[in-house]
Amino acid sequence: MSLETAKTEFLGIDDVRFAFRRLGPATGTPLVLLQHFTGTMDAWDPAVVNALAQTRPVVVFDNLGVGSSTGRTPDTVEQMAADAGTFIRGLGLARVDLLGFSLGGMLAQLLAVQQPDLIGKLIIAGAAPRGGEEHLMAVVEDAFAQGAPDVRLPLFFTPSEMSQRAGRAFVARATARKQERDPESGDDVSEPQAKAIIGWCAREEEDEATLRSIRQPALIVHGSDDTMFPSINAYNMFKAIPNAELILYPDSGHGALFQYPERFVAHCRIFLDA
Repeated sequence: MSLETAKTEFLGIDDVRFAFRRLGPATGTPLVLLQHFTGTMDAWDPAVVNALAQTRPVVVFDNLGVGSSTGRTPDTVEQMAADAGTFIRGLGLARVDLLGFSLGGMLAQLLAVQQPDLIGKLIIAGAAPRGGEEHLMAVVEDAFAQGAPDVRLPLFFTPSEMSQRAGRAFVARATARKQERDPESGDDVSEPQAKAIIGWCAREEEDEATLRSIRQPALIVHGSDDTMFPSINAYNMFKAIPNAELILYPDSGHGALFQYPERFVAHCRIFLDA
């Protein structure tokens, strides 16, 4: 089973229906993936997800109002994290590891603090802490203005030929699934998610209390030239989280994990299996 072919399943909780896909073996600690701004299950890189699923269970899902899930997309990171926790517990999972990319990395930070019995290890890629530096709307507007064949090329990758070549390969992989693809996100997703991200980064937090409360092992991965969430965010998280490791990938932007999928998966495996 692969990300391109995995069946979309649904989990009903109260009046919400979560869409999700499961890959990998039936045993082992599941790795739950938390997606980026406006991203759906089909925005993940199959090269990353399929490789991670070779050795452990992997779950991708759409949070409230996103993709094939029902409900209304919240406009706070706090509520999104709570909804993700509801989904994970609804699957009957007692303990999981998290991979959170961008907005998903913000959710992962809160889940680790608020539900420590549920969350084991954290991989935080391309994210920012509370009070972190963000240039979300400026970067998104500039990316759309460039008229690229896919907005993710200027949004996730640097202008260098090497990075753009890797970006084109990523886009080809991410669009390979043809059946049961999630619908693309519209304003009903982008507007509340943008409000959530901007609010998260605008909220100054004394003594970095959330980060310092994370007791789980954390791997922080970032691009050297991330214009959306500059790499100083990664360094600040690394310094504040008591048990954190930091990796910066060269000549890479917001989508560094998709530019170096093999290297990223290798680093994840070393971290998760330690």
